Amino acid sequence: MCGVEIRVRGREILSIRGDEKDPFSRGHICPKALGIKDVHEDPDRIRHPLRRTATGWKEVSWEEALDEVAHRLLSVQREHGMDSVASYFGNPQVHSYSGLLGGAKFLRTLRSRNRYSATSVDQLPHHFAAYFMYGHQLMIPVPDLDRTKFFLILGGNPVVSNGSLMTAPDVATRLKELRGRGGRLVVVDPRRTETAELADTHLFITPGTDAFFLLSLLHVLFKEDLISTGSLGESLDGLDVIRDLAWPFSPEVTAATTGVAAGTVIQLARDFAKSEAAVCYGRMGVSTQQFGALCQWLIQLVNLCTGNLDRPGGAMFTKPAFDVLNLAAGFGQRGSFDKRRTRVRGLPEFGSEFPVAALAEEILTPGEGQIRALVTAAGNPVISTPNGQQLERALANLDFMVSVDFYLNETTRHAHVILPPTSALERDHFDLIFHVLAIRNTVKYSKPLFDKPLGALHDYEIFDQLGARLESIDPSRRPKGLARWISRILTPKRSVALGIRFGGRGAGWNPLSRGLTLSKVAANPHGIDLGALDPCLPERLLTKNKRIDLAPKPLVEDLRRLAKTLVKDDTRPSEALRLIGRRDLRTNNSWLHNSRRFVKGPKRCTLLIHPDDASARGLTGGDIATVTSRSGSVDITVEPSGEMMRGVVSIPHGWGHHRPGIRLRVAQEHAGVSVNDLTDDTFIDELCGNSALNGVEVTVRRAALSPTTLDLSA
Repeated sequence: MCGVEIRVRGREILSIRGDEKDPFSRGHICPKALGIKDVHEDPDRIRHPLRRTATGWKEVSWEEALDEVAHRLLSVQREHGMDSVASYFGNPQVHSYSGLLGGAKFLRTLRSRNRYSATSVDQLPHHFAAYFMYGHQLMIPVPDLDRTKFFLILGGNPVVSNGSLMTAPDVATRLKELRGRGGRLVVVDPRRTETAELADTHLFITPGTDAFFLLSLLHVLFKEDLISTGSLGESLDGLDVIRDLAWPFSPEVTAATTGVAAGTVIQLARDFAKSEAAVCYGRMGVSTQQFGALCQWLIQLVNLCTGNLDRPGGAMFTKPAFDVLNLAAGFGQRGSFDKRRTRVRGLPEFGSEFPVAALAEEILTPGEGQIRALVTAAGNPVISTPNGQQLERALANLDFMVSVDFYLNETTRHAHVILPPTSALERDHFDLIFHVLAIRNTVKYSKPLFDKPLGALHDYEIFDQLGARLESIDPSRRPKGLARWISRILTPKRSVALGIRFGGRGAGWNPLSRGLTLSKVAANPHGIDLGALDPCLPERLLTKNKRIDLAPKPLVEDLRRLAKTLVKDDTRPSEALRLIGRRDLRTNNSWLHNSRRFVKGPKRCTLLIHPDDASARGLTGGDIATVTSRSGSVDITVEPSGEMMRGVVSIPHGWGHHRPGIRLRVAQEHAGVSVNDLTDDTFIDELCGNSALNGVEVTVRRAALSPTTLDLSA
């Protein structure tokens, strides 16, 4: 969503810089924007369909590739049932509106209920809390960063992530502006992150114990009569229930578990409650742990119980030009939970998707309902989902696999056919999702920079043509009546045009209206500022009774599971450490690893470990250590660092490019190790099914001196 100014000569990119006229990003640019050039020009990028043969990969025509995919998918479904074909959509799918809409249409034609995505290794707990409290899985409040006076961050590093689930260009500058206007920044994290370096206060916390910390904050708020529900008081149900639930978790009780002193929690609760405008925000560190859903629920309660929900400077909701929430709600699509469960382990669905932690076992376990084929799009689950080595074994056992992707990577190397879409610079762009999560209301449409190459297909065209073939072979899959007509004429761009025109800010049917249309938005290439976030509750609530349930039954009941862990951790092996992930600004996403300018310089895939923990294991900087978990082990370079909490180690996400058969030449030279060869597919948030990637127990020892322990990040 950042404004980017690209200068070109023909099809040659001369320069990329931030657009200073963009009212939202204000000239800011991050490495991902610079990386657009590297991906677009990457000689490793696939530009024609590939088929895997006994002698290697072979280029084939689009007609041949699409025909083969359609016939083989249908063949598997006819023999083993509709659900024998599964799908996995990766994070980049959300960043292409045409791919998002085209992919959704294709999945309806595929008719399989075995759907998986990156959601359940990321933000699923946010959706879970929003669904039960506010009535829609996308109704996620975001920090009003530009107006807050007190910003409390748990398990988030927005300076590096650029505001994950808080669309906020140039977070570092905005945080400095917060402090410049007399505000306060507090970061709670097992690592002193880049964001913590800018903070007034950084608190170490034991990984996986954030729910106790949040409960102790609530305890203080109730005990000291600091509760203030503001204008929402008449719209809340269950406040007394929350008082009773929080009461046993005083700061004195939780301190031994969290590692945060009782006095620190008490003062923090007082300061937060008395601030003119405050907001609590939590991201990956609190979402991808075994109590992620509880954490996101409790974060909402901290904001609600201090009057900081739906008020300037607190946690607020957007009113985007294309209002995805109202559109989905109009069709009765608010989300869902536990309508069905996975075949092997019985994990619940959420939003019509199963937790990806179950994907490998659903492929590997024989019997009725076994997954026999897989469709992946814009995803690399072998290195981005737990227990990647098990998933590798599973993918090798599939009868058929097709990947919509333009890289031959750790996942797509298992495909039988790879269908490459155009690059981001060869298609138009309108952000459907991240306007819903922005710290300011803006709108922008970007035309393609380059014409689509002759013979290439956009992502939605790939999905559209696959769907058409499935319907042609099996006419029962065709939509009927009006739905069929709409399906034919409603292209992704027309969908956006209608969404803007008939959204809350749109022109509607009136040709004289000053409201928005796609053409008006497109005429402003720098974007249009629609203003700061405004209070909108209870009107915008999508619950049936227009009220907020503070104590949803599934979340309240899950507190029993949490309470069982409120003990001193004496049972852990003395050598055990807890593993957390991390990101690096220049290698934020795994596809940047194939850009030489981003991976050059100091080694980034290292084991951060407190110097005392390293010394106790006879390790010094530059040594190779073997890190072992229940799922596997990796050998990695040791980097002692005082930024780590004692008892905690960190390995960055997205590496592990040592697998054979990939075509990522630069990435292979800087292979690193995959942290998800250590994460555990059985270690999950049992309530919502999200993977627990943080807090995994590991042991660390000096690596044995053998050729097999070479550090591949060298």
